[in-house]
Amino acid sequence: MIQHFRHACLVAASAAALLSARSPARAATLPPGLTEQEIGMTVERARQAFNVPGVAVAVVHDGQIVFSHGYGRRAEDKASAPVDARTLFAIGSNTKEFTATALAQLVEQGKLDWDDRVIDHMPEFRVADPWITRDFRVSDLLTHHSGMGLGAGDLMLFSHSTFTRPEILAGLPFMPFTGPFRAQYAYNNLLYVVAGALVERLTGQSWEDAVQTRLIDAASLPACQSTPPVRGQADVATGAGESENLPDRASLRLPAVAPAGGIWCSADGMARWAQVYLAGGRTPEGKAVFSLASRDTLWSPHALLPLPDTAAATKTHFRAYGFGWFMEDFFGRKRVWHTGTIGGMVSYVTFLPELRTGIVVLTNQDDHHATYAIATTLSAYAATGTSADWVAHWRDAKNAEQAARAKAAASTGPGSPARPFITLSDSARQDYVGTYRDAWRGPITISLRGRDLRMAFSHADGLTGTLSALPHDLFVVRWDNRAQDGADDAYVQFERDVSGKPVGLTMRVIESDFSFDAQDLHPKKE
Repeated sequence: MIQHFRHACLVAASAAALLSARSPARAATLPPGLTEQEIGMTVERARQAFNVPGVAVAVVHDGQIVFSHGYGRRAEDKASAPVDARTLFAIGSNTKEFTATALAQLVEQGKLDWDDRVIDHMPEFRVADPWITRDFRVSDLLTHHSGMGLGAGDLMLFSHSTFTRPEILAGLPFMPFTGPFRAQYAYNNLLYVVAGALVERLTGQSWEDAVQTRLIDAASLPACQSTPPVRGQADVATGAGESENLPDRASLRLPAVAPAGGIWCSADGMARWAQVYLAGGRTPEGKAVFSLASRDTLWSPHALLPLPDTAAATKTHFRAYGFGWFMEDFFGRKRVWHTGTIGGMVSYVTFLPELRTGIVVLTNQDDHHATYAIATTLSAYAATGTSADWVAHWRDAKNAEQAARAKAAASTGPGSPARPFITLSDSARQDYVGTYRDAWRGPITISLRGRDLRMAFSHADGLTGTLSALPHDLFVVRWDNRAQDGADDAYVQFERDVSGKPVGLTMRVIESDFSFDAQDLHPKKE
């Protein structure tokens, strides 16, 4: 049962204050019901419960940044420098609201309409169904109801991918549809990359330059950038399992995923972004970056979602997706929010517009439970003056998930009595060797290294692993990079023709990372 903790131990709050790297004091006050003590205590409890190295939190209220602090350290290394209000974090899918806002600016300029067909601006655009291709609207790029499955195409964006944006566009026609068009919600990064390509087409700039100049610089967001940090930038967080070594600018390969998740920003930068949004597109100095009408369009429901498991506890009766934003009712108030997970970091931006309040949470641990716990707690205090113990709630949820996975692994998982590993003969192993080509992901190579069968993906720097055999042509691939890819170990099922020769394979992730969409692969042996 979720317990209230408003009057919890002051010792934890004192410790939080000592660990906090604070920006200069603000004249304005926090929203009623929310205090620095509660923020510090919540952050420190979450850091300890979920082993989060560093957190940055900012609060905007009544048009001002009233709180912007860093807690903990910038990396897993306990000797790393402390987080402060200007530490750069990867904000992941909170980038989507920047891409959607860039399109809104183009709508304001008359260069685009939300109901325009994509092919009228990008004639090369294609999806698997010709009718859907012809009727696919700009708004359909942003609402996650295309009919493609959850995380469709993410293997072209993540997992060491080296695909370019033109290559991603070329692969779209091969992405399978798993549901009806405009009827089922399924979160999709791929189409936000297309939205980014549309920004490029209509502005004549790269997505990175367009977002940097037209949004980040135009709104004067401090410590915020549309490209990854490079060597020489000192105040940068490092995500779980990631290297602290930053690339040279000259050798930096800009990822295709950027329009869906490429921005790096600080608590101060995201707080000013929240100021602009709460002010209907205007900076605190009065400069118009985008219009109130655009903000309201982006914040309007365009696709309905199922209610979350926490709906009863937060008095939530609806949830929807707009253009780059989630929205729901929250203790009788409208709440607009988005999260982002990339490179071992998680971000959370949430608004209570009727209370003129925005909250930003940035972490360098890829456990979303911590970020959800902090953001939900602070939002509840701002909305109601009190909060359930969301740290305990999400800790218990995580423990239950881990216990369920452990039970499944022990009973039916690879290596369990139900699925024992077996040893293949040299000739049996040789049978599987070859190149398997998937229509959208490209070649996947199965080779021998000594007595080990090895799998390697093309268009990826280091997505390689060793295959271990189970009965009936079933294998498990265990990826070499355990820190980044260990959670994406997958089943590999080979298919044979009537003569008994392997002719193809299918894959499925053992656990549940939707961004490793192996289930959409259908490679055939060349």
